[in-house]
Amino acid sequence: MGGQAETVEPVADGGGGKVPRQRSGDEGRAGARRAAKRGRKGRRRGLKIVAWSVAGLVVVTVGTGGYLYMRYNGNIKSAPLFAGESGDAGHEVPDEFGRTPINVLVIGSDGRDNPEDCEIGGSECGAGANADVQLLLHVSADRSNATVMSIPRDLMTNLPGCVDKEHKTSSKAGRGQINSTLQYGPGCTVAAVHQLTDIPIDHFIKVDFVGVIKMSDAVGGVPVCVSDDVYDPYSHLKLAKGSHTLKGMAALQFVRTRHGFGDGGDLGRASAQHAFLGSMIRQLKSAGTLTDPGKVLSLADAATKALTVDPGLDGITKLVGLADDLNKVPPSRVTFTTMQTEADPKDENRLVAGPDAKKLFTTVKNDQSLSADPNGAATAPSSPPPAAPSSSAPAAPPADATPRKNIAVLVRNGSGAAHRATALADALKSAGFSRETSTGKDTAADRTAVRYPAGKAAEAKQVAAALGVPETAVEAGTGSSIELVIGADWTQGTSYPAGANGAPAAPADPAAALKGADAVTADNDGNCTQVSHEKTVSLPGFGSMTPVQAFARSKDVPVSAP
Repeated sequence: MGGQAETVEPVADGGGGKVPRQRSGDEGRAGARRAAKRGRKGRRRGLKIVAWSVAGLVVVTVGTGGYLYMRYNGNIKSAPLFAGESGDAGHEVPDEFGRTPINVLVIGSDGRDNPEDCEIGGSECGAGANADVQLLLHVSADRSNATVMSIPRDLMTNLPGCVDKEHKTSSKAGRGQINSTLQYGPGCTVAAVHQLTDIPIDHFIKVDFVGVIKMSDAVGGVPVCVSDDVYDPYSHLKLAKGSHTLKGMAALQFVRTRHGFGDGGDLGRASAQHAFLGSMIRQLKSAGTLTDPGKVLSLADAATKALTVDPGLDGITKLVGLADDLNKVPPSRVTFTTMQTEADPKDENRLVAGPDAKKLFTTVKNDQSLSADPNGAATAPSSPPPAAPSSSAPAAPPADATPRKNIAVLVRNGSGAAHRATALADALKSAGFSRETSTGKDTAADRTAVRYPAGKAAEAKQVAAALGVPETAVEAGTGSSIELVIGADWTQGTSYPAGANGAPAAPADPAAALKGADAVTADNDGNCTQVSHEKTVSLPGFGSMTPVQAFARSKDVPVSAP
């Protein structure tokens, strides 16, 4: 797929030409040495800049990530971002400076689409295509922090109907296991995660078995630590207590193991994946990795061959832009967590969203940090939002204001969601505004605005206040009437969402958002992944036992890593 990296012949002056021979021997040789030294320093500096600029797309990703380099554009495969029967993947809300967060769904596929994956997965080709890993990567609008939220593959939830145009298959909406959506393409998994969380999904990155192996090799191995001896005969992970550096198959075994950690379900595996990813981030940000041109090129080749992405990331320039954004976030501000869950009442081997999961989803959607700033405080806006009245009890106008019944509003839908203009026009009339309030022609708009003609600013502010729209969204217009333009930041409901369009959201409470969730930051390298002490595995002739006992009884099985 991608071509070989070109060999750049060194030049004496760093600019593609030869150093001219000097007339004086000593002077000429000294000048040549100085010019050659400048050339070497310039090239080293250029390579270092390239290495750092692509460092971010580690992706905090699936157990892997990627470095990008211009030569590897042809390696990248793409698929549609959204495959739901209706709607879309959501829209980001700009902050007061016009910056938007980034949400990337990272999918680890267990599909057997090629001979290598078939051999690794131990199944016939064509089997699988479920999502082994589902990580929602959120990078804040100001690029100061990031959250990586695991969504367990065992989660049962309401799934959307999907259409996979590439393979000409479709699924009906209904309750199911969320990882099964990958059978209808990554765009179906995007649709399911968006429906579950209400978080906009801007991009996806899908990585397969071989990708995990190649990336761990390319980075030089990923250091991990386990609390006890562990042997999972299902994933074949076997490690002695203590620290190890995982490469190749051992890395894949670690991120896929579900019986070695926790209670044998998917939550323990998510915790192990977080430890692996945090370690990979630290490894990739180390000076020895990021400034080594050979490693950068090797990573670029491995990563781009391993990725399937949406069209918004299907080029090197686009990926490098994402890499740049990710590289701005220090490990101490990257929070790994798993959404809150509880046992499915219908099946104890499955999970459902816990009652606190919505708080976590809302915190991520509102672009609120779950990590601490350098001074130890959680990142959050400094002031609470203005009260946003409900449609059933809109805010009353000031006593000396123009009566609402005399204020007519023209409502235009620019949100991309259906029937929004009618819903908001009806809400305004129910709140006492003129019965002449009506809907106008739809027009695309990223941000909601209330626009007014000359002399009508006070009336426009009444309209905004009644719906909870901040005064910063009230602006002079060119029309002859007050207009409410509904933007992509307001796709549902009749009360404007807190935190949108520069309206400050309530300060984040990490403790509340993370209640019942496993959370750790990427700079945490002092803890070992906890091996299960429950009977989660079995060996022929011995029955059920703990992974620690399985290690002791399997002396003839080689360890995954020394």
